[in-house]
Amino acid sequence: MERPKVIFLDAVGTLIGVKGSVGEVYRQIAQEFDVEVSADTLNKAFIESFKTAPPPIFPDTDSQDIPQREFDWWRIIALNTFEGAGVLKQFSDFSAFFSELYIHFGTAEPWFVYPDVLPALVNWRRMGIELGIVSNFDSRIYSVLQSLGLRDFFTSITISTQARAAKPDPQIFAIALEKHGCSPEAAWHIGDSADEDYHGAKAAGLRGILINREQKLALSSQSL
Repeated sequence: MERPKVIFLDAVGTLIGVKGSVGEVYRQIAQEFDVEVSADTLNKAFIESFKTAPPPIFPDTDSQDIPQREFDWWRIIALNTFEGAGVLKQFSDFSAFFSELYIHFGTAEPWFVYPDVLPALVNWRRMGIELGIVSNFDSRIYSVLQSLGLRDFFTSITISTQARAAKPDPQIFAIALEKHGCSPEAAWHIGDSADEDYHGAKAAGLRGILINREQKLALSSQSL
């Protein structure tokens, strides 16, 4: 198999994961605001809220206004999560709570790096393969990757809020490819979502590779 010029990777669920669960992190910070609710209840409510949210893209927004739009997008998800969990009215100041929650997820604290990630990135870089991120995430990804020691591995970072297109839209892959001057046929994309990553990449002409973290399939350069 011909070695790719570029390997793109998804971020959350592929390179990094949330410690425990999103519900657990939400629960811990909610406790600081005297709101008690189980992590399991919050996790179920979050999954439903996230699933029904529109894609994180803001096509008619000026670049300088995107951070605020990102903040507002996540605020609605958090609001719906706690409403779905039946505890929203327990907050005396939900805005203060959410600001702390949002900042928290922009740090290294709630995240972990999957153990196979660093060896794979080192191997691919040693082989001269360019690396990039393609993620339906927001601009906090820069600080998260930096704080986790991963930022310097990537020549490009393409996120939906800045690209104004979200996976599986072929446009976000086209934007990422252009940053490397690379044809779709010379690139791979690895991610944990069948629809967004595997089928999205294939539809854009890249080789799509699906990683299943629940089955502990590892990132590997052995197939190169």
